[in-house]
Amino acid sequence: MIRYIVMGFFTVVVAGLMAYTASQGGAYHGGEHGKVIEDIGNKVSGNSVQKVNEKDDREKENDALNALKEKAGSASGFKVSNRYKSKCSSCHGINGSGFQYGKKLMGPKLIGQTEEKLLKDLEEFKAGRRENLVMKGLLISLDQTALEELAKEIGDFERRSKEAPSGKKQENNANKYDMSAW
Repeated sequence: MIRYIVMGFFTVVVAGLMAYTASQGGAYHGGEHGKVIEDIGNKVSGNSVQKVNEKDDREKENDALNALKEKAGSASGFKVSNRYKSKCSSCHGINGSGFQYGKKLMGPKLIGQTEEKLLKDLEEFKAGRRENLVMKGLLISLDQTALEELAKEIGDFERRSKEAPSGKKQENNANKYDMSAW
């Protein structure tokens, strides 16, 4: 019998606490504190304050982007063929460095390797003698001539990256390797 009295007492106390909480503005909406934060948000959200913050954020983003570009070097220092862009750049970087926008990519560095070594590696990946399903899948549809041209282009990256600052040489090299008709 005492057990039922104690349970009844606690039930009345819990129901009373629930009624009190509901009368104070609702616990799920932050109660009185939620109203204060909402008022602060309304006062700060004037048009002039938002425009200044947006401009500052854009400037910060541009500064951060420029810093990353400087850190990573000129990722677009020279033009590459559409084939390289579509088959290789997502894993090896647009310039074969293995980095893009300051972040390490999953593919190794290609720049600085010889044309012969690159061609041998491409042939081994395509034939399945070196295990890499991604490489095999990307190369399966390429013929021997396409593999040779891709190896020649990548093998020339180091020289082209050294010449990249001079604009005329960069454009000549870009046209030489523009293989968009592939």
